[in-house]
Amino acid sequence: MNISIRLAVPGDAAEMAEILMRSWEVAYKGIIPDEYIREKNASRPEQYKRAITAKNTDSYVIRRDGKTVGIMRVASPQNDDVGDDFYELHYIYLHPDYYRQGIGSKAMVYAFNIACNLGKKYMVVWVFADNINSIKFYEKCGFRADGKIATRDFGKPLTSIRMKKVL
Repeated sequence: MNISIRLAVPGDAAEMAEILMRSWEVAYKGIIPDEYIREKNASRPEQYKRAITAKNTDSYVIRRDGKTVGIMRVASPQNDDVGDDFYELHYIYLHPDYYRQGIGSKAMVYAFNIACNLGKKYMVVWVFADNINSIKFYEKCGFRADGKIATRDFGKPLTSIRMKKVL
């Protein structure tokens, strides 16, 4: 199994949208209402077409044996309550056909290396409190809940927890 990760380019946008849509349908089933997922998924192709430009510096495609099977974004934190020593995994999604094959773990190491190369000491990620599978994955990668929570509307109010890892 050959895993490679690279910055996304405009030609990746359609595949990135497809991976996000399929992942949301499986990973968030029973967490986010189905109707909300359908509505969001309808806008994904156009969203990625606009977002992935030649100037992209933080969205990546995860490839296995030459095929795009996942996406991730690693960038500055979305919240300003952490210092300059922090970087954030904004998202990591794999196509459901590629779950539990070690690909996500390899991508996490790549993300950690990005942060370390920038001199960061910590990485944070937000995860739905109800998403037990993702929480277990992040714990396996060394993250721990840091006590920060947020509630946002995803067709219903959902609580997210912030997890932190010392790099």
